Amino acid sequence: MEKVLLYLISASALCTVSSVTVRQYHFIYDPKNWTEAQRYCRERYTDLVTVDSLNMVTMLNRMADVSRMGSTADAWIGLYFDVINWKWSLPDEDFYLNDQNVRNWGYAEPNSPWFTAECAVMYDNGLWNDARCDWHYGFICANISGQTVKFVFINTIMNWTNAQRYCRQHYTDLASVRTLKENEEIRTMKPGVNAWIGLYRDTWKWSNGNLYLFHYWGWGQPNGGTEKCTSADFSLSGQWKDWSCSLKKAFICFHDAVPFTKQAVKLKLVGNSALDLNDPDVLEKLLEELKQKVEDQGVRADIKLSWSKCPDGKTFCKEKQKDQN
Repeated sequence: MEKVLLYLISASALCTVSSVTVRQYHFIYDPKNWTEAQRYCRERYTDLVTVDSLNMVTMLNRMADVSRMGSTADAWIGLYFDVINWKWSLPDEDFYLNDQNVRNWGYAEPNSPWFTAECAVMYDNGLWNDARCDWHYGFICANISGQTVKFVFINTIMNWTNAQRYCRQHYTDLASVRTLKENEEIRTMKPGVNAWIGLYRDTWKWSNGNLYLFHYWGWGQPNGGTEKCTSADFSLSGQWKDWSCSLKKAFICFHDAVPFTKQAVKLKLVGNSALDLNDPDVLEKLLEELKQKVEDQGVRADIKLSWSKCPDGKTFCKEKQKDQN
């Protein structure tokens, strides 16, 4: 058995690897204020729910039991109001020194409603405008080393979030503009087009730290003032309302199960063996030895192994011999 297994391992080849996280949602009908609800979700699950798409709204509407929510038929979600503040995507404060408050807004900009999520786009003339973060433009990335920065114009249209993700994967981040000289440098590299830069407005926030980009406010909402926490009203298809955080309501938690990795491995048996490689007992013992070999390499995760089948229903298939001529 050991000899067969060693052949298998030495000839193995990695086919696919994927990380899977299962997210679960829980309606809690025991009324609590927003802070108590947040604490409850963080202690027992992951956090208060983040609602970031119409698909999520639809799913929660299907799950909600309005009869258990009381007269208002609503439940706290993870959205709360903090401050109105324009921030750069790059969080490194040392990079900005005293220059992070440079702004080059166009006339009467920014001018969008206070409660919306907005991101900054640079016009072809170098002035800035606040725009919906889900609009699509080209964008400016930055490669940063200490205080030195090199800007790169990406002439592929994306929304602001995807542009940020692209820059963080391939460079350092979306461009931060510290001086009017840097602003002019960016303007000249993208003649005639508008482009995202790394500035966005921080107003409402999600409890788990996600950016507030999608919103589903009901008519006339939010009211502002002292109403700084958000519920979904399931008598109105899950539309959002802002309330005083001290009110007691049902609430929705989410839970991210521990992510696991799925790995497919192709095994090839070299040489002859008297073992019946389609015998269930033989296959089970091979799996046990494979698992032990993986653990011997220092892997301490919960390992589950299983065989996949060939088109003929067998676990091992004979490989066709190539013509040696």
